[in-house]
Amino acid sequence: MSETSGSGTRAVDRAADLVATVVQADEPLSFADLQDASGLAKSTTSRMLAALERSGLLERDASGGYVAGRIFWLYAARHDPWEELVRLARPAMEAIGEATGETVHLSITREDRVAQVAQVDSTFLLGTRDWTEIDVPAHCSALGKVFFAWGRLALPDGELEAATEATLTTPAQLRRDAVRTRERGWAITVDELEVGLTGLAAPVRGSHDEVIAAIGISGPSQRLEGRLDELGEELVEHAAELSTLFRPAPGGPHTSPAQKEEVVA
Repeated sequence: MSETSGSGTRAVDRAADLVATVVQADEPLSFADLQDASGLAKSTTSRMLAALERSGLLERDASGGYVAGRIFWLYAARHDPWEELVRLARPAMEAIGEATGETVHLSITREDRVAQVAQVDSTFLLGTRDWTEIDVPAHCSALGKVFFAWGRLALPDGELEAATEATLTTPAQLRRDAVRTRERGWAITVDELEVGLTGLAAPVRGSHDEVIAAIGISGPSQRLEGRLDELGEELVEHAAELSTLFRPAPGGPHTSPAQKEEVVA
């Protein structure tokens, strides 16, 4: 009984690896690609791929390459595509909130706008506010400046509206700020959206090192001044740890059998 159970578990693991390899690939994969990646016998690979096609987990495109099946597209159509990002980011956001006491934000881009998709409230009474329903101009926000600096949002061509006297409003100012942001690894706004409000943010990267989100904090300028470098570096560390969740792990589906042996060794 235990041998049968173990054999069934191995088969499920192998099938799951095949699905993960296809879903995470940049382009359709051939039968030979999948057999080589899995290290399985040709007959075993063929049987598993056929079963995965029947279940809708995989399908073949016009050229015969394997791609994600209809079940994935059905799921994506029925759910917010950013729910998974928020779920994965929540522990990091809570850790940042616990370490800093400040309001923590997670934002993405939607067309030419910055949209906040999650927030962890400040532990202080001063500074607690729900920003998820507020449309903040990207040039006034540390989160928005992350997207400018790493090319997720195009820098504006003309002058922008000034929310305060400290707001950066010209393309030249924003370009210089983007260079400084990339050099230090995190963005900052001080009194640029509201007088007395400071924000810091760092990029969250995807499987190909592209910026997929920004994570940041905000709080009263008086409380944050003198800690900006410390908080910025802490944000970068948390963002880097969060980014690893969106990359294939060593020994994972993208790793060849030879590389798997090296990892184990």
